[in-house]
Order: sequence, then structure tokens, then C-alpha cells
Amino acid sequence: MSLVIKGASLLGEQTRDLYVDDAGVLVDEAPSGAETIDAEGLVALPGLVDLHTHLREPGREDAETILTGSQAAALGGYTAVLAMANTSPVTDTAEAATRVWELGREAGLVHVQPVGAVTRGLAGEELAELGLMHRSRAAVKVFSDDGKCVHDARVMRRALEYVKAFGGVVSQHSQDPALAGPAACCHEGELSGRLGLPGWPGIAEEVIVARDVMLARHTGSRVHVAHVSTAGSVEVLRWAKAQGIDVTAEVTPHHLLLTTDLLTGYDPTYKVNPPLRPQEDVDALREALADGTIDAVATDHAPHARHDKEHAFVDAAFGMLGIETALGVVRTALPDLSWADVARVMSTTPARIAGLADQGQPLEPGSPAHVVLVDPDAAVTVDRDASASLSRNNPWHGRSLASRVVHTVYGGRVTVRDGALA
Repeated sequence: MSLVIKGASLLGEQTRDLYVDDAGVLVDEAPSGAETIDAEGLVALPGLVDLHTHLREPGREDAETILTGSQAAALGGYTAVLAMANTSPVTDTAEAATRVWELGREAGLVHVQPVGAVTRGLAGEELAELGLMHRSRAAVKVFSDDGKCVHDARVMRRALEYVKAFGGVVSQHSQDPALAGPAACCHEGELSGRLGLPGWPGIAEEVIVARDVMLARHTGSRVHVAHVSTAGSVEVLRWAKAQGIDVTAEVTPHHLLLTTDLLTGYDPTYKVNPPLRPQEDVDALREALADGTIDAVATDHAPHARHDKEHAFVDAAFGMLGIETALGVVRTALPDLSWADVARVMSTTPARIAGLADQGQPLEPGSPAHVVLVDPDAAVTVDRDASASLSRNNPWHGRSLASRVVHTVYGGRVTVRDGALA
């Protein structure tokens, strides 16, 4: 289908029309017989790219499927997502990665790019089929044991050395298990002691970040730090980048807005890994995102079925929904962030980190037509029951968030029209 997107404000600046031919590419002139989308008053951005999405399929289709996760992503303005490897079975073989990729193509709403496991079964001991996954049809470039840390320095070094050969990247869940074990669930401090919850100190993240940037320097390879949550990690990243070390980092929307005091009610909705942190960490993360020390926003969208989440806090599953609301949270947390910078941290840079050459491209002739159109002046009150996700562990329920995704275009196809699935 050819399109004319009329009167859009590109990155909140220049206003002009966008033309899409029937091959799904932006062109110079309006195609004949094209559908017209009235975009007056709307901001046009390149389609958003999420470096960190849990789609749960295969294995936990009661919590999410690749189809429902793709629907939620499209509603959030996304045109590409990286599907994390901690499924059942784990995405640690070429066959498993290819199956996820195929299911994403069948859904057809966003580009679903599989993330491969670093180690077999996420056990942290033996490298997974990194080369075979990369050479598969899924063309895996990002590898992560997310949910678990690759805590053995020797294994992490070998992974970095291996992926360097084909330009891959290892994304690390930074959690030293000797300092924050599997039961740790609350930022360590006065509050964790008062609530009687196992503490998760910031240093457990920071020592792994520090080790891994040094391993990246030693190997000359690329490391990506997932869901940075502390001011100390920001300090390490700032130093590493000043040294020219090839490190990138992401922050989640929830770590930009929510704080650890929300745990006082023991609501398991707010149980997430790494945990919510104090306001001083939130402030440091916002500053780091704005100045480029943190490269990208990644949702860590983590759907869970009710029977996994509705438990006593210490027994509930880690994680919260985030992909439908991410843009609104970022705009709420950092209202002064320019639209060009929103595109940088939510589209252009994530696409570059992931090696997705056709995503995050400028909205100009010759680029694939991956576009999100946003009402910058709208406010949306979140209703968890209106989510496309199969799960309801939504920390934003009842909150008002800035801006609204109005239309999403994926490869020239309108996937979201007037805020609803097309």
C-alpha cells in the first residue's frame, strides 16, 4: 500500500509530507492512488527499536506470545524488537533462533530479532552456538543470558573474543551472584531492612560493569550493559567511554521514573530485576541518558501470568510490562528531551547497537518506511486491561503519561491507526 503522510513535524522541527511507495520505501513524490494519513500536529519519528523484550514464546505462551508481544510493541510505536533468549527451551541454538525469527515474520507487525544465549541453557558454563546462530537465517548479532549474569570472567572473555570475529555484541545482566543472590529483590538500604526484604546492593551491578568494560578493552570487543540502574554504574560507563572502550548501555523506562519507596506496600507489580532504586540513582540515570553516557532506552518488557506474579513479594516473579508505555514514560520522566534526542535513544542508536541496518534510518527518500506518529500534546491514562499483552503486571495502571502514539507504519504497512491495531 502506498501512503501520503501529510503535514507531519519531522523530529518536532520541519513540517512536511512523507511519501511511501508500494514497496514500503520513502520516496520523493506522492504515489498515485495513495492512502492519505492526516498528520497535522503530529511528530514523526523513525520507528522505535527495543533492545530488550521478553516475548515468552516458546514455553510461556500463557504470559505472552510473539504475536501479542508484537501487537503491544506496534501500539507503543515500535517497528523492531530484540526477543530475549530466556525462553523454554532457551534460544541457544541456530534452530531455536530461526524459529523465533520465523514466528516474528508470521506475525508481521514488527521486526522480531532473536537474541541468542551466551551460554548453553543460560548455565554460565559452556558457550552456546554463537557462530551457528549468527550464520542462521535469523542472523543473530546480540547475545545475552539476561535474567542471569555471565559471572565467570573466563566465560565472558571467551564470549567477547568469539563475537568479535563477526561484529557481534554481548549484552550483560550485571549482577554479581556473590553480592546479590537469586532472592535479592529490594535495593539494599534502610528500606530493605525495615521491610525485611533481601537486599540487592548497587555494588553487585557496578563490579560486573567495571569488570566487563575492562574485558572489552582487553579483547577489543563490544559489550553492552543491560538495564543500568545505579549512579555508580554511570560513573564506570562515563570513565570507560572517555578511555575509548567499546561499551554501550541501556536504561529502562521504569528506572527513569519509579523509585524504591514504592515497595513499602509489598505490591509484587514493582518487583523487578535490577530493583527500583532511590531518587539519587534515578536522577543520575536521567542525566546520563540526556548526555549520551547511557546510549539507549530499552523496555525490559517482562510479561508474567497472574499465577506467577500474584504472590508474596519475595516469591513473585521479577518483571513488569513496558513496551506499550515506554515512549510516554520517557516523555514524562524527561520532558525537556528534544524529539531528536528521543529518536536517538529509542530508535537510531538501538538500531545501530543491534546491527539492524534498515531500522532507525532518517525519514528521507530511500529509507525504509518505518515511522511512528506521535501526538506531543496528548496525555494518556494507562488502563492495564486495555493492553494488547496477555499479562497485566503493569506498573503504570492509572497513571497519566505524556504524549500518545497515534499511528505506526512498519515497512509501509499501517500497523496502528488512531491508537488502535489496524
